[in-house]
Amino acid sequence: MIKVLQNRDMGIAKKIFSVFQASYKVEADLLNAKDFPPLIRPLEGYTDCTTTFFGYYQQDQLSGVVEINDLEHYTHINSLVVHPSYFRKGIARKLLEFVLKEYDSDLFVVETGLGNGPATNLYESFNFKEVCQWDTNHGVRKIKFELKKG
Repeated sequence: MIKVLQNRDMGIAKKIFSVFQASYKVEADLLNAKDFPPLIRPLEGYTDCTTTFFGYYQQDQLSGVVEINDLEHYTHINSLVVHPSYFRKGIARKLLEFVLKEYDSDLFVVETGLGNGPATNLYESFNFKEVCQWDTNHGVRKIKFELKKG
């Protein structure tokens, strides 16, 4: 089941934080990143933001989260994470399907680390197209994808 998460509620924010931390530790390893900014995002980075969080629950456990910034000209998928205990169960796919259906946007944008094969494969399977790559100041090569609808 997918539902909006009330991230200003400290109990919910702690659950979001926990899923992000577990997932981003795996991504940092995939990318061989020693300095990985998503891992230093404080709890307040979840409670004090203007983005919208949706959570995927499996057996009453928050197992995946997508963070959305719905902007005037496009929808930015800020983050899409799955707790490692729930990898390879189709949760990321279900969350992405939900976002693409829920948001009436002509353009969806997402970024990930170039070495994150599972994420890249997921976005490409939805016909997201690579628009650019760049090196970050923390040593990670990133890739940006866009999906134009309509």
